[in-house]
Amino acid sequence: MPQQKDIVKIAIQMPGAYPQLIQLDQKKPLSAVIKEVCDGWNLPGPDNYALQYADGVQTYITESNRLDIKNGCILRLTKAPGRCAEDLYKGIQSSDSGVRCDSLKELASVSTDVTFAQEFISRDGHLLLVKIVEDSNESNAIMTHTLTGFMELMDHGIVSWENLSCVFIKKIASFVNAKSTDVSMQQVSLDILESMVLSSHSLFLQVKQEVTMERLIAHLQVTNPQIQTKAMALLMALLQTAGDSDRQDMFAFLNKKNLRQYIYKNIIHSSGSVQDEMAHYLYVLQSVTLNHLEPRMRTPLDSYNQEQRDVLHGLRQAAFETESENSLSHERRRSLCAKEFKKLGFSNNSNPGQDLVRTPPGLLALDTMFYFASRYPDAYSRFVLENSSREDKHECPFARSSIQLTLILCEILRIGEPPSETRSDYHPIFFSQDRLMEELFCVCIQLLNKTWKEMRATQEDFDKVMQVVREQITRTLSSKPTSLELFKNKVNALNYSEILKLRQTERLHQEETLAPPVLELKERLKPELLELIRQQRLNRLCQGTMFKKISNRRRQDKLWYCRLSPNHKMLHYGDVEEDTDNPPIENLQEKIPVADIKGLLTGKDCPHMKENKSKQNKEVLDLAFSLTYDVEEDSLNFIAPSRTDFCLWTDGLSVLLGREMSSESTRSELEILLSMEIKLRLLDLENVPIPDCAPVIPKPPSNYNFCYDFSQTEQ
Repeated sequence: MPQQKDIVKIAIQMPGAYPQLIQLDQKKPLSAVIKEVCDGWNLPGPDNYALQYADGVQTYITESNRLDIKNGCILRLTKAPGRCAEDLYKGIQSSDSGVRCDSLKELASVSTDVTFAQEFISRDGHLLLVKIVEDSNESNAIMTHTLTGFMELMDHGIVSWENLSCVFIKKIASFVNAKSTDVSMQQVSLDILESMVLSSHSLFLQVKQEVTMERLIAHLQVTNPQIQTKAMALLMALLQTAGDSDRQDMFAFLNKKNLRQYIYKNIIHSSGSVQDEMAHYLYVLQSVTLNHLEPRMRTPLDSYNQEQRDVLHGLRQAAFETESENSLSHERRRSLCAKEFKKLGFSNNSNPGQDLVRTPPGLLALDTMFYFASRYPDAYSRFVLENSSREDKHECPFARSSIQLTLILCEILRIGEPPSETRSDYHPIFFSQDRLMEELFCVCIQLLNKTWKEMRATQEDFDKVMQVVREQITRTLSSKPTSLELFKNKVNALNYSEILKLRQTERLHQEETLAPPVLELKERLKPELLELIRQQRLNRLCQGTMFKKISNRRRQDKLWYCRLSPNHKMLHYGDVEEDTDNPPIENLQEKIPVADIKGLLTGKDCPHMKENKSKQNKEVLDLAFSLTYDVEEDSLNFIAPSRTDFCLWTDGLSVLLGREMSSESTRSELEILLSMEIKLRLLDLENVPIPDCAPVIPKPPSNYNFCYDFSQTEQ
């Protein structure tokens, strides 16, 4: 008795007969099932029949795929694949052209089934098709069905493409090269040639010899989108299979014919949208083209290569006028070069080539810097001189930024990655712009300098700035700009404040999608975490901070120190010497009771900013705050050493005055603490032992020989 799971309830159809509803026993041989079905319709010779899906892809049912049959499937009783293959084999050789055409048309349809394909190929049916093509005595309709059937048979991988004769390859190529060939014939011929090229290098060489690039480009210029797509597919196959030398020759030819500009104008821009298959091939063309930069990206700078050293020094000389350099002594000249390389933003100023040893980006970073300096000399000089003259730690290092930016562009454009078989996310800007990598770099390095200033960044903020720049570039490219000018306008409009707004909007949207219990948990945690931040701010005020005393005279600024008393009732302050570190409260002569403080002012509202309004720049305004006490005329005026100190002090003083903390640091820290706390609360910690005390810190190593002393290179 068969088990219930081995029984499948199905319906079987046959033209001209009532359907049979049967319970298919999956343990019973398929031949026995077919015999029972034939007996139900009184059909002799069950060996001449087979079962096939009636809907969708009409695949033959075999012992290997019968377990895929589900309850409710509708099958059809049809000719066995062997009998069908024999009948079609005979029909193809009929003297009646109508019979031949019908047989080849049916062959093109049933050849998609691997079971039939095995039967037909076992009778050398594929060789019969090859002979029809080589003789080329048939009509266009018959030839189209022949080529389609041949392509379907070869797709199963039963027969190797390399077994094909040169005569056959030449015939297929002639269908592609001919100007008046039937469109359907050309379409399937392009398909066959693509498969040949991808199957082996020897066939690639034969196809490359037979099919001219001129003709392929001509196919891209027709109005038929199917021909355009198949021609692009063959072109991509040739480019991907070619060796470096052949690929460079092909690129040179395509550039000469302005292929990318033609694709942009007639395929991308004119249609407004691109079919998925064509979009994939455009992505492949972009990927293969950009990957010619990979060797430079993977090659480190060679300090002994005179040409590379000359390019390095060319960057320095383009930024700084050194007319009398040749008259200097060797040591003086070496010192001058090191100083200028440091201003240029190299980390290793005595041997700047070491900055370009890391791969990627390797020599590609040197190429992009040199392209920017030579193509846009004014912008290059402005960038370098603007930052090299600053002495407030806010200078943006050109070389270091360029190296990292080149790496970011390589990652965004996926340079060095082989083309994916499924991706179709091409950049329209690639097809409208020559030397896309270099031109994007020139736009983005100036964007980086602009963003650096907007963020008021220092060297410690380098990674943060690069993350913002990466986001600016990826967001802009995702909008599919069609030209470099459009990209430039969009990316510059996406400034740092816009990025912060977008992040906030996305964060709020993400919060809206959270489950109500998670949102409730978040609200419950906020007061506890805000209290933690308040205590941290007050502790920071108790530690105190060194401030510069405001002076209108041109002399060395004096220093003073301010700190909150441990009981949070007094602010102690007084003058200190430069080398003083954390002076005790007893040494600070002046004090203000917290209870006497009336208000906290910031920025241009501060009294000391109003007095020196014409002399204060925006950076100083952003660091200024004042405390008013007793009467409005009395105030204690501060200029914070950094934006971080400004946020800490204004938050702490707000806590003392019973106000809400409103700095960007508070918002950022609260978000981080909330995110961490919620993740910890939602962790599945059941049966996970949590220690009561911190783990023991391991002993230090016996030596530190594994550490590298970077200070030796900073000269």
